[in-house]
Amino acid sequence: MGNNKYKILIVEDDHNIASFIQAILEANGYQVLTAERCRQGLLVFSSHMPDLVVLDLGLPDMDGEEFIRQARLSSTVPILVLSARTDESDKVSALDLGANDYITKPFGTAELLARVRAALRVNRHNVHAAAPSSQFAVDDLLIDYDRRQVSVAGSRVHLTQTEYNILAFLSQHTGKVMTYSAIIRAIWGSMDDGSIKKLQVNMANIRKKLGCRPGDNRYVTNELGVGYRMLDE
Repeated sequence: MGNNKYKILIVEDDHNIASFIQAILEANGYQVLTAERCRQGLLVFSSHMPDLVVLDLGLPDMDGEEFIRQARLSSTVPILVLSARTDESDKVSALDLGANDYITKPFGTAELLARVRAALRVNRHNVHAAAPSSQFAVDDLLIDYDRRQVSVAGSRVHLTQTEYNILAFLSQHTGKVMTYSAIIRAIWGSMDDGSIKKLQVNMANIRKKLGCRPGDNRYVTNELGVGYRMLDE
């Protein structure tokens, strides 16, 4: 099935990379818009309202983070950062500003397309959800928000209140990388010296109670050094 109803904006100043991404996306049925500067990208963004933005951070006129800041003032359209910056601090900063995902260059075609599909699924869910669902389900995991209950394959999973709050928070942002700091602020309200360790211990307990063995990312994947992502399929 074609994806030509989806319009993707590429903001990238390297012509070869932009052309390569454009060719990949168009070959897979997406409509593509391009911009080589941050200001130009913001103009195209506001006038064409794309379904997804693929954004480089190292733009010649302004840093790509400024694009994220301005776009998030009025829109929740998914932003997929594609950057040569590999420092964890750069990834965390972009995600905290509102980017949905972060891929470092060089990247594979299959990975890029998978991340694009995931971001579009999240956007489609957000657009078409007329009211918040009282339940969340992925694979055989079910979260009942009204009852604050979790089950796997029909069997009740007994979580602490903190463990439930973490899992529920991730499920409400399914498909998006939530940084450690964003999760900690949502659950505990502030950061302290042991916050990340405390979060990691709770996540280890959650995984164990959900029946996940070490390395099993069936429900939640760990973006090392950055945060966690609840899978949506």
